[in-house]
Amino acid sequence: MDNYLLQFPEAWQFDVGDSIDIWIKTVSQDHREVFTAIKTAVITSVKGIYSLLEMTPWWLLIFIVMILGWRMSGKKRVGALFGAMLFFVGSSGLWVHMLQTLSIVIAAVILSVILGFPLGILIAMSKRAESIIRPILDLMQTMPTFVYLVPAVILFSIGMTPALMATTIYAVVPMIRLTSHGINHVDTEVVEAAKAFGSTTLQALIKVQIPQAKSTIMAGLNQTIMMAMSMVVTCALIGANGLGMEILIATNRTEMGKALMPGIAIVIIAIILDRLTQGLIKKSEATKT
Repeated sequence: MDNYLLQFPEAWQFDVGDSIDIWIKTVSQDHREVFTAIKTAVITSVKGIYSLLEMTPWWLLIFIVMILGWRMSGKKRVGALFGAMLFFVGSSGLWVHMLQTLSIVIAAVILSVILGFPLGILIAMSKRAESIIRPILDLMQTMPTFVYLVPAVILFSIGMTPALMATTIYAVVPMIRLTSHGINHVDTEVVEAAKAFGSTTLQALIKVQIPQAKSTIMAGLNQTIMMAMSMVVTCALIGANGLGMEILIATNRTEMGKALMPGIAIVIIAIILDRLTQGLIKKSEATKT
């Protein structure tokens, strides 16, 4: 009796972990062709992005970033700073690793936008869809990333495919949330005025609500990019090459200096991407006003 009071009774405990593992492995074996096709498509897309980045001369890429930094901020010194930061990454011998990381991040962000934007609109337009999808988003956002790395590896084996899937699951949430938030908080009088002049619900969405919510949607894109960047080191655990892999190797060898440089490179890329998207948000807000 004392044991029941002090410890949770073993008779009331259950373990579904083995059943879930068996189910995932069965699905993987029964639909091997489907997962192979998905893996091929992912590898092709990521390699295509990497090839495009690799074909771009390093000096041209730095110049493009400098121009973008200048145009987004309106300050030439910001563009020069971005160029100097990228030059530092190249001087550290991490240019190729940076391109590998960027290719996965860009692919994950594109996939997150493709999935997240329409889902955000669906949540904003349908209360029933919102009641179903929001708990799933809460689960995706709070679940430790290592939990869904395991099934991704079982289904696709190690490499860039499970890394892309895990990054997308983690990064798509702010895109969905902020898209729905922006559309829901458009002035109702503006929407009603559009409908009063004969606009259908779809026309009001495309011509009024989405343009009015543009800055909030761009903020969602910014957060998606930042969350994708935060997965760089985690994805190295399942074989994704890039800066995260360099940090992981250096950590395993307890080489702090070699871990520090790719870490700084990740920070540099995150700062540049953040400032560029923040500049787009400010421009969209200026256009709206």
